[in-house]
Amino acid sequence: MTTNWFIPVIIGVYFAFLILISYLTSRKAGNDAFFVGERKSPWFIVAYGMIGASLSGVTFISIPGWVGATHFYYFQMVLGYLVGYYIIAHVLMPVYYRMNVISIYSYLKERFGLFSYKTGSLFFLLSRLIGASFRLYLVAIVLELIFRQMGFEIPFVVTVVVTVLLIWIYTNKGGIKTIIWTDTLQTTFMLIAVVLTLYSVNEHLNLSWSGMFEKVSQSEYSSWLNLGDFNDSSHFIKYFVSGVFIAIAMTGLDQDMMQKNLSCKNLKEAKKNMIVFSWVLVFVNILFLFLGAMLYMYANQIGMPIPEKTDYLFPEIALSGKLGTTVLVCFVLGLIASAYSSADSALTALTTSFSVDIMDLQEKYEPGSQERIRRYVHVGMSVAIVSLIILFRTINDDSVVSNLFKAAGYTYGPLLGLFTFGLVTSYKVIDKWVPVVAILSPILTYMVLKLLMRVMPEFEIGFEIILLNALITFIGLILLRSGHFKKQLN
Repeated sequence: MTTNWFIPVIIGVYFAFLILISYLTSRKAGNDAFFVGERKSPWFIVAYGMIGASLSGVTFISIPGWVGATHFYYFQMVLGYLVGYYIIAHVLMPVYYRMNVISIYSYLKERFGLFSYKTGSLFFLLSRLIGASFRLYLVAIVLELIFRQMGFEIPFVVTVVVTVLLIWIYTNKGGIKTIIWTDTLQTTFMLIAVVLTLYSVNEHLNLSWSGMFEKVSQSEYSSWLNLGDFNDSSHFIKYFVSGVFIAIAMTGLDQDMMQKNLSCKNLKEAKKNMIVFSWVLVFVNILFLFLGAMLYMYANQIGMPIPEKTDYLFPEIALSGKLGTTVLVCFVLGLIASAYSSADSALTALTTSFSVDIMDLQEKYEPGSQERIRRYVHVGMSVAIVSLIILFRTINDDSVVSNLFKAAGYTYGPLLGLFTFGLVTSYKVIDKWVPVVAILSPILTYMVLKLLMRVMPEFEIGFEIILLNALITFIGLILLRSGHFKKQLN
């Protein structure tokens, strides 16, 4: 069997396994299974599966590529993640379990009111819809390149439709109950891909595992602690603090990630899940950083030019075939596994949030029609993702598409500001004005950053954007304190 046919067969078998898992886990599944897995998910399975969900297809190819420019500085942010996950486990999750929520944005309804609740949910829907579409768009481009190199001229639209259709097929009935188990399979494939690629590179460089550790530790790439110029965007304080709040915002305040935690049997098991997940994620990120260092050293040894866009380093080496068929197959399966493990949970979370938060599914509709409506929403979200991916392709401008993705990142700031204000203060606010604050916050953040770049051009702005965005939201909510605001109006 030639390589051209071998890879499609392997991909086909892989998806057959996903559909089989879906069949086994979704029998007699209703909305309770779709939304919270009937709250019966084993915590250790959730923890393991969340590894794949937290590392998208973009991350799978990006972290190794970053090593050339930023060395191991990303590890400083990973250490910040640990603190953020600890706060999620001991501050946010007790709140969610006390309220017995399906959507975490229900907290905003209880704390502030209906407008705040709808605002939080809409900001999540916007950011996750754009984010999931952007990640699948980049993966679809790589898949198109892979198929073309194998001699298959498959139109981009077909690749996208089939990709999303497959996700819809195995998540349509079981939802989060199915994803808990498919994520386990996909995390396993992703880790196997990284380990086997490392093994192959080691062999080509005539290194043992101990030799690899020694070679990487002695290389320029192993620098991980930056305590130099604070203006540098990769300074330890910037990366560490940003890591703390990025973890809180993009995991603890994200329906996509928290929906898995809410499927655990109780708070105690959910906490164990989060703590174990956080430490395993540290190890996995170290693996990716080591892979990046080894890929750069391999490219330098064989005289291969480093691509201008370093994200393409891993794909170009894998697709070149110089490391053999095993690495090529591992790369394809690892990319698909990492992409699908984040995309399937995103689709499920989007369906959950829109059904529960926007449509008020459980309050406005009879029990007999709720499952049917949820399935319509699931189809609608799938179509929305396909449409956005095709729109990105139509724009055909990497800078515009990347800016759209960055703009979606701004929407986590208001969520962080809203939840922080609710948890650390006892103030009430004028609920109907909260959407105004949430909309103005990203705009003001952008303006402040532009001004800061003019006044301090040497100051490099990195991931701390979300902190400024949250701070502006927090200040806006202080101004919206019910007693204070009414006094100002009078």
